[in-house]
Amino acid sequence: MTDHASPAIVPRHSSPPRRMREPQRVQRIARGLLAIFFTGLALYTIRGFLPSLIWGGIFAIAAWPLYVGSRNRWKSLPGGTVLPLIFTLGVALMFLIPMGLFALEAGREAQSIMIWMNEARHSGMPVPGWIHDLPFGATALASWWENHLQNPDDVSALLHSLNIGRSVQVTQQLGSQIFHRGLLFVFSILTLFFLLKDGESVIRQCLVVSRRAFGKRGEGIAQQIIASIHGTVAGLVLVGIGEGALMGVAYLIAGAPHPFLFGVFTAVAAMIPFCAVIAVGVVSLLLLVKGGTIAAIAILGLGLAVIFLADHLVRPALIGGSTEMPFLWVLTGILGGVESWNLLGLFLGPAIMAVLHMLWRNWTRERYQDGA
Repeated sequence: MTDHASPAIVPRHSSPPRRMREPQRVQRIARGLLAIFFTGLALYTIRGFLPSLIWGGIFAIAAWPLYVGSRNRWKSLPGGTVLPLIFTLGVALMFLIPMGLFALEAGREAQSIMIWMNEARHSGMPVPGWIHDLPFGATALASWWENHLQNPDDVSALLHSLNIGRSVQVTQQLGSQIFHRGLLFVFSILTLFFLLKDGESVIRQCLVVSRRAFGKRGEGIAQQIIASIHGTVAGLVLVGIGEGALMGVAYLIAGAPHPFLFGVFTAVAAMIPFCAVIAVGVVSLLLLVKGGTIAAIAILGLGLAVIFLADHLVRPALIGGSTEMPFLWVLTGILGGVESWNLLGLFLGPAIMAVLHMLWRNWTRERYQDGA
């Protein structure tokens, strides 16, 4: 009886030798470092346009639900660029029309100021009638005005001391800033167009990257950011426009100067909580100077009531309701975001706080369940 050696069993999926694993690990590390290097290099290259890209993304997120609904309703539109172009033009006109009217009103006012300054240089500035109607300090203010502004020579010396050359330099810098901001706005609008046009592909790619990097929880973070932006647009932008429109009509009825101009100013200021008080206070002061005491009191009372209702009832419900955040978190995100990121912080601040609040809730809930 002969013994036959049993054949050696070779595993089908044997792990590669250690000598083969080491080069692969080094290559993975090198690829990761190379990706980080080129990502940082790309961000540094486009750093000047990063705010425009972020604004374009915010516009796209805010308009996406309405865009998808319109796309599903009007499937007969030819091509894939007509509807994105319509939405992009609509968003652009929402900014360009008020800005154009604002610039037109400001130009007219500047022309009136130049004519008034020219007349004052030649004939002086007589004491306005509203000074005598002031409840207190009218005599002292009228005396100071007669001694310093009624004489044409004093007015010419005052205007000369304003340093016209410096004013020209400031005007040139302002023109350069307007051109730069306009270029960034155009880039934001282009970003919005391409995000709407290729939105499905962008969403799919972002989901793939999120799942590979963070797993399924990454989608929860993205959804929280999107919900925060939707709530911020509704709670800040739409409510601010509503406050500006309502107060603009009130300014017109009360006889305030430039009601449309101050209505736009109120709408922009109302997008930041409690800042609309400044616009309402300025208009009330102008009405008081014109002698409309009752109108000034009415505008101030109506403005404070509208601001109180908007900031304490409407906005917390719209912003906090979409992300389940307490009002203190919402307010901290808005004010801190504006201080850190300027106007862009109106949306970045609440989005960051929404993600932090979600992480805090998940962490505390898991800790509680572990300890239970």
